[in-house]
Amino acid sequence: MEDTFRWTLVTAIAPVAWGTNYFVTHEYLPTGHPLYGAVFRALPAGLLLLCVARRLPRGVWWWRSLLLGVCNMGAFFALIYLASQLLPVSLASTIMSASPLTMALFAWALLAERPTVPVLAGAAAGIAGVCLLLGAGATTVNLRGVAASAAALTMSSFGYVLAKKWGRADGPIETTAWQLIAGGLVLIPFAVIFEGDPPELDLPAIGGFAYVGLVATALAFTAWFTGLRHLSAATVGLIGLLNPVTGVLLGVLVSGEVLTIQQVLGLGLVLFGITLSRPRRGSRVEAGRAGPSKVYR
Repeated sequence: MEDTFRWTLVTAIAPVAWGTNYFVTHEYLPTGHPLYGAVFRALPAGLLLLCVARRLPRGVWWWRSLLLGVCNMGAFFALIYLASQLLPVSLASTIMSASPLTMALFAWALLAERPTVPVLAGAAAGIAGVCLLLGAGATTVNLRGVAASAAALTMSSFGYVLAKKWGRADGPIETTAWQLIAGGLVLIPFAVIFEGDPPELDLPAIGGFAYVGLVATALAFTAWFTGLRHLSAATVGLIGLLNPVTGVLLGVLVSGEVLTIQQVLGLGLVLFGITLSRPRRGSRVEAGRAGPSKVYR
């Protein structure tokens, strides 16, 4: 159980970093360029990690990295960038809070990780908590933004579970680097065709992309894929609910907002849901020990 707690803390680095991403994207990054925004986020981070790993894909990992890079990085980043420009943070985060359920369903289909009652109860508590935390009443709803968020949710959940299914080729730094580079390269021709010239970047935008690339991408995805190697997909999905929690707490710290009783209750429900999903004593949580047919209890 100590190992489980340690890997939970490592995995939590990712959603905490991602929780700041909506704010940085909305405040500092140029609007109207989701494809170039995704390229600027993925490619430099991938090249940096490749310099650290110093290892190229081998065999089937060339096409696997391409597929995972599109699902988890390239298309996902572009869709999230678009959603963050079209939707209020609360609505975009509420849609993405369904990821524990979608990851659990994909894990059931691809890994035979049958969702247990605690996992389903934890997911329900977590989603309810996010709705309370962020408020369900958005004043404006952009259907393109909703579609972008839903597509990002589905693609990333599928890609994360697929990465767990395939994920023993090399370390998480190597596989993360390959996915980031593949995702960034695939987007370049689409960015040139649909968005024309790259946007001009001022100093705040350069700083924003540096933060997004180093912290919310290179560090965050390495931690995320490390967690997927050691924890069940459903558990990792629930840890991801720390993303909107971080966004709300960031508003308290940066903007001087005050937590309401409803938000405190929502925060408690999210943390309760994450706690419910943790494997019980005697369960196998490490991907190397528990094969695809194991059920996490």
